[in-house]
Amino acid sequence: PSPQPLDVPAVAVVAAEEGIGDPAPLIEHAPLYKSAKGDVTVQFDMKMSEALGLHMVPETVYRRKAPVGPGSLQRFIEHNPEYHFFNFSEEDRRRMRPVALFDLVINNADRKGGHILFDTDDHIWLIDHGICFHVEDKLRTVIWDFAGERIAGELQHKLETFLEQLYPSSGAELAGEQPASKEQAGSPLAESLREHLRLGEIKAIASRTRDLL
Repeated sequence: PSPQPLDVPAVAVVAAEEGIGDPAPLIEHAPLYKSAKGDVTVQFDMKMSEALGLHMVPETVYRRKAPVGPGSLQRFIEHNPEYHFFNFSEEDRRRMRPVALFDLVINNADRKGGHILFDTDDHIWLIDHGICFHVEDKLRTVIWDFAGERIAGELQHKLETFLEQLYPSSGAELAGEQPASKEQAGSPLAESLREHLRLGEIKAIASRTRDLL
């Protein structure tokens, strides 16, 4: 994707554009589908990152009319492209726990070493989440440093808070009671996700989150 200017009220930033186009079909994933409003689905990686309290995905918007056609515009992050997961310092590798957690929740099937950026303020940013949210387990990642570790502390709290946002009845579910029904999937976050995600995909997000707790 090439950087394109993105105009928003009172400020202009550089954005990377990725058009929808007519992508080659992926055997393991269903093709892109349209929402009830008729717009081609946009990536919900930023919304999920914010809901999880991670703040790791740059601002992303969908535009019907963009230089290369319909697609997403994402704020371009100034970074060193030569610094990637495979040459991260040991200290930076230890900072990857939230990244691994995020990928587990969104079921990311394409976490490459160059998709993790450090900006000039040393903040971690995550990009390129075009193959996520499948109902079946599709995790494919370069980050296996923490395999087998128990999720605890702040990250566990973030998962619990996220699940409560997604399904307000999650406390009862975690206690082993009846799982949320379709009618219970009416939280603001769930309704927002349902603009472009199928109900089954949203319930799969909740199921993966419960399994991590």
